Amino acid sequence: MSHYIGITPADLINSFSKRYFYGIRRNDDGEIFLGKYDQLVDEVLTINLPGNTSENFPNFTEGQDFFEGRDQYHELIYENLNYEQFRWDGRSLTYTINEDGEFVLRTDG
Repeated sequence: MSHYIGITPADLINSFSKRYFYGIRRNDDGEIFLGKYDQLVDEVLTINLPGNTSENFPNFTEGQDFFEGRDQYHELIYENLNYEQFRWDGRSLTYTINEDGEFVLRTDG
């Protein structure tokens, strides 16, 4: 027996086809950072940093992946873009660095 009128919590969770945002950025020292955001928990996700609007990433769409944050010379295409690459997924994933120094998705099993 349901104690909810309208949308249940399970309905809400299942309505997010791509609930998790994964973004990769690199600082000026070359350190790489991975941001993971859960739409049900995290309230703020900054796509463009403050600055000249002509240097913003203009086409952010929820659920759309983006992997072209640098050009062929490894220069930033959008100076204000907080994450050079990002993807969405419906699963909570874990990324690791393997013994060869490669960035990999850890799978169970």
